[in-house]
Amino acid sequence: MRILSRYLRREIAAATMLVLLAFLGLFAFFDLIHELGDIGKGDYRLQHAALFVLLSAPGHVYELMPIAVLIGAIYALANLAAHSEVTVMRVSGMSNLQALGTVLAVGVVFAVITFVFGELVAPQAERAAQALRLKALTSVIAQEFRSGLWVKDGNRFVNVRAVRPDTRLDGVTIYEFDADNRLVSISQAREGEYAPPGSWLLRDVTRTALVDAGRGARVENAAELRWTSELNPDILGVLLVQPDKMSLVNLYRYTRHLAENRQKTGRYDIALWKKGIYPLAVLVMMALALPFAYMHARAGGISLKIFAGIMLGLVFHLLNSLFAHLGAINTWPPFLSAVTPALLFLALAFLMLGRATRA
Repeated sequence: MRILSRYLRREIAAATMLVLLAFLGLFAFFDLIHELGDIGKGDYRLQHAALFVLLSAPGHVYELMPIAVLIGAIYALANLAAHSEVTVMRVSGMSNLQALGTVLAVGVVFAVITFVFGELVAPQAERAAQALRLKALTSVIAQEFRSGLWVKDGNRFVNVRAVRPDTRLDGVTIYEFDADNRLVSISQAREGEYAPPGSWLLRDVTRTALVDAGRGARVENAAELRWTSELNPDILGVLLVQPDKMSLVNLYRYTRHLAENRQKTGRYDIALWKKGIYPLAVLVMMALALPFAYMHARAGGISLKIFAGIMLGLVFHLLNSLFAHLGAINTWPPFLSAVTPALLFLALAFLMLGRATRA
């Protein structure tokens, strides 16, 4: 039985890696085509585009792993079924439960790989890719409004005209209020640079302090001023990385920062739960692939089963995005918005497995 289990795991793992490599090559091709339009702008050249595509690959590994596992497992199991090897395994004493345990063991390995890429590799690679691209294009990270980026920091509202790829701030304006929400001072700085721990070094600062209950003002100039703030490059780094590609730690920190400043956190709460649940989707995809091993030849050949796997993978990906948007719009519980697609597909897997084994 161990030999059969090892053989089954090897076939599924090999097919999954083959499908994943094919997907990565396809997405790299599309990414490169997308980047060709920016070549020649600023200092952006073909080598920058190629490196950007390479650094984007870990993010694709994280996103595509459940779909690659589903298609790879379906291909391997359908191929074994077509050569009657699944029948031999069942005659040799491998029960449905043992077969499920074998494929889930492979799924656990790929789930761990998904988690590692999502937590450690993809966020850093995505940050480096965006920084490389923006630096070559001599651009800024983001501007939420025409006036720049606005951030609430305790009793202060901070306006940053531009955030550079190295997280330096250009054109910083700080509006400070007292406990009664009255304006106390306005500080303007040419630029700011993070000075750990917990502060920013502002340069060329002009501070206007309101006195006599706002009836007068005192203007102070300073070449440098240290500004203590809960904001840090990790929080500002969310502008470089989309929520789905951020690490759990950074998502949690940013969500907590928004909550402490009484700002909406729904989108990031959903992304946080999705980040924790997404690796488990690999196990769901493995369970969903197993029924294809028990389908008779009349139910379709390998090509038809692979096509069905691709469609199921696309539906899962679309449902993930759909429930995330619906959850943010309708303020659904973040956990429910994140876990519903996986639960629906898990129920479908057990339904298909029950019908396939009874046939």
